[in-house]
Amino acid sequence: MLHFSQFEKSYFDHLVLKIDNIKLPEGIFWIKGSNGTGKSTFLKAIAGILSFKGDIAMGTVYLKNHGVSYRKLVNFAAAEPLFPEFLSGTEMITLFAKAKGAGAGQAEILVAEMGMQGYINNPLGSYSSGMLKKLSLVLAFLGKPKLILLDEPLNTIDAESLEILFRWINEKHKKEKISFLLSSHQPLDELKLPGLKQINIVDKKLTLNF
Repeated sequence: MLHFSQFEKSYFDHLVLKIDNIKLPEGIFWIKGSNGTGKSTFLKAIAGILSFKGDIAMGTVYLKNHGVSYRKLVNFAAAEPLFPEFLSGTEMITLFAKAKGAGAGQAEILVAEMGMQGYINNPLGSYSSGMLKKLSLVLAFLGKPKLILLDEPLNTIDAESLEILFRWINEKHKKEKISFLLSSHQPLDELKLPGLKQINIVDKKLTLNF
C-alpha cells in the first residue's frame, strides 16, 4: 500500500526520522512513540506537506513525480487544525470537496452525522477547538482516498463524536479498503478498531510490530 524508499527527514541538519526501505500493507495502524519522536512529522511528510529526502509511493503513484495524483489518494487531519478564520465551515468543505473530487452529498452526510449543521455556515473564527477538530475530520473523509492520516484524532472531541469516528474508520476500511494511520496518546485498548496494527518510532527509526 505505502512504500518508503531511502526516506530521511531532518530539521537544520538534525535527523528526525530515517526509513531505508519499508512497505506497509493495507490496514489500520497506530503509531506509537514518545513526545518529540516525530509522529506528526511522519504523518505530514506522508501527506506531502513537509519536504524530505527519498520518496514515498502509494502503489505505483510516487509523491515526488505524481504530486497531484498522490495527494488525491492521501487525506490528512492535523492534531491542531488551523483554517482561515474569515471562511465558513461550508466554504472550507466546498474547497476541499472540489480538490478531492468528492461525490454529491458526501459532505452533507458527514456533517449531519457529526452534528455540525447548527454552525457549519458560521465563520471559522467563531469555532471552538472541538468544532475545528470535527471539521478537520469531515475534510479528511472527503473524496476517494486510499489512505487517511489522523494526527491525534481523539483529542478535543466528545465521546459521542469519538464513537462516530470509530464507526467511520471501521466502515471505510471494511467496505472501501481505505487504510488509516493514526497517532494517539491514548492507550491501545481505548481505540475501538478491530485488527489495529502497531507501528513504533524509536531512535529515529520505524519498526513494525505485527
